[in-house]
Amino acid sequence: MTVTAPAFVHAFEPATDAARPPLLLLHGTGGDERDLLPLGRLVAPGAALLSPRGTVLENGMPRFFRRLAEGVFDEDDLRARTDDLAAFLRAAMAEHGLAAPVALGFSNGANIAASLLLRHPGLLGGAALLRAMVPFRDPPAARLEGTPVLLLSGASDPIVPAANSARLAALLQGAGARVAHRELPVGHGLSQMDVALARDWLATLQENAR
Repeated sequence: MTVTAPAFVHAFEPATDAARPPLLLLHGTGGDERDLLPLGRLVAPGAALLSPRGTVLENGMPRFFRRLAEGVFDEDDLRARTDDLAAFLRAAMAEHGLAAPVALGFSNGANIAASLLLRHPGLLGGAALLRAMVPFRDPPAARLEGTPVLLLSGASDPIVPAANSARLAALLQGAGARVAHRELPVGHGLSQMDVALARDWLATLQENAR
């Protein structure tokens, strides 16, 4: 029996630099498949870019999973949507001949990227999580030995408390990931510091892969 992967509206840009790991771009609430393409080109020039649009609408704004309130996730929906995204990603990797991508997610996209790490260990080659939260009250046991993770949080973020970011870093480290956590003097929005740190971190990954 053939199983059809869930459909995601998405954008794909093939690599022009085969040495760079592909990026899985995961937008924040209200974004779409085009939202993070400029950021992807900026932080990883020449990398293949795969950018799906979230399939959930909140007041007309695309998201990757439902929430009950700001900072309160519908965890059953998060599990189901994470599994759908994993199936889509496997199909896209096969279709385009991609290696395990590095997720680059912002806000809601960073949260589902963290969920992907925990529910599907090994599917991602790493993750840059910008303004992410702990996705589950009772996280699944995961083995992430050596998986590189960049976690960038905002010291004055009104949505993600500093303690939550620290808990996420500890959770991923406890699962064996190599976590670099930086708290920046910013709020929830992205800054030039995020761009520079993500670019340098991705360049280091590329160097280490050689």
